[in-house]
Amino acid sequence: MEPWQAIVLGLVEGITEYLPVSSTGHLILTERALGLVNDEALRAFTICIQGGAILAVLSLYAGRVRGMLRGLVGRDGDGLRLLVRLGVAFVPAAVVGLLFEDTIDAVLFGLWPVAIAWFVGGVAILAVPLLRRGRSEGTDIAAMTTTQALVVGLFQCLALAPGTSRSLATIAGALFVGLASRAAVEFSLLLGVLTLGAATAHKALSSGRVMFEHFGAINLSLGFLAGFVSAFLAVKWLVAWLNRRGLAVFGAYRVGLAVVVVILLWKGVLPAQ
Repeated sequence: MEPWQAIVLGLVEGITEYLPVSSTGHLILTERALGLVNDEALRAFTICIQGGAILAVLSLYAGRVRGMLRGLVGRDGDGLRLLVRLGVAFVPAAVVGLLFEDTIDAVLFGLWPVAIAWFVGGVAILAVPLLRRGRSEGTDIAAMTTTQALVVGLFQCLALAPGTSRSLATIAGALFVGLASRAAVEFSLLLGVLTLGAATAHKALSSGRVMFEHFGAINLSLGFLAGFVSAFLAVKWLVAWLNRRGLAVFGAYRVGLAVVVVILLWKGVLPAQ
């Protein structure tokens, strides 16, 4: 891997991680376009550079994070309740992901499954008014119940299929259980810190050595930094956009991208694996 390729992957990761368009799907597409080999080292690299996107959200929501940390020592009741809700929402995808990690890697990490997931998710956004426009009124994140959090966690399991989008699944789940759009986005972002953090740590422990042997510390640092900067800007834009216009533009984008990728696959311009 060349340093510029690491930067490109970091930018794609950061821009798409928290948008409802699937960062994994975009990374797979980018890898194929760059001619990179889909192996254990590359999969570990694309997961570990998520650390930059995680850091971006931690910096943007530092107040919430401090509240949760204070809650752990009994100094912030609201912070502790939010941390518990996030923990409840985290568990379902963590369990399913650990049980079926090898199957997902072997079966779903190809452009055909990704393109199908892009298309289905895009049609869902365009077809469901709640997803297109969001919810101007609803439950605030501080009033979220444990049951609501569990439902969001079950929705997150859908995102284990590359191309589905973790952000789309969790925002949709939060809207479904009655959260207002702003609260749905915030909960999705904070849940992403737990989910992506766990995935990053797991992959670093299981495949970190082979990743460093193939790509080195410089490329990993470049990908991490590019992911942080691009995610920081993308999250600020996303929150402002969804407060005004909803998810419809992402639905149209997903459908259009899916059609283009299917045509390129059909013509043999892009490799399926």
